[in-house]
Amino acid sequence: MHTLTTGPWTPVALSADLPVGTVIPARIPAGSIALWRSESGRLSASADRCPHRGMSLSHGFVRGENLSCIYHGWSYARSGKCVRIPAHPGLEPPEAIRAKTFAVEEAGGVIWVATDEAATTPPVLEGLMPLRSMTTSAGIAAIEAAAGAKATAEGLVVPAENADTLCLLLSARDDGQTLIHVLLKGETTADSRIAASRVAESLRRAAEDLQKKGIAA
Repeated sequence: MHTLTTGPWTPVALSADLPVGTVIPARIPAGSIALWRSESGRLSASADRCPHRGMSLSHGFVRGENLSCIYHGWSYARSGKCVRIPAHPGLEPPEAIRAKTFAVEEAGGVIWVATDEAATTPPVLEGLMPLRSMTTSAGIAAIEAAAGAKATAEGLVVPAENADTLCLLLSARDDGQTLIHVLLKGETTADSRIAASRVAESLRRAAEDLQKKGIAA
């Protein structure tokens, strides 16, 4: 399954949003996932559902190199295999107990998750520095209309009036919203980052206004 803009890879978060030893929820076309970074710094992406009772794994916690469910504490390795069942400490969990996993890569300060098993490597975004991520209640078409530019094959939109300073990395979600990663061009200062953030917020509001009016469906 491919996204509307970035092909077999979905940009789900910025590296700065996922410190060592943490787990956060994210979304790909296949549904919700638990995105986590182990204590050694290794990334993993698991389906956001514990095979035991269906609890969201993104509500859980990272313990060493494993992700544990907050409900009954079942723990899963990066491979998805269940490695610990607290209620049965002497039991070696069967191989069949697994959380579904997805390929995940980190490049240029962006975390990408593969939506296609045949995916090779995510897009290379050279000369761009991640600033922030935000979600908008507007589709790709509305964002393109607000920015006055079309998305590239990599999912990048370069706003017509700010082409020299920033671009937007888009990821359409299955709930009708769009995740926007704001990326800066070239050397930046504190003032330029603040200005770019304000521009991105203005574009988000404009896109949502267009979406509400049905001008860009």
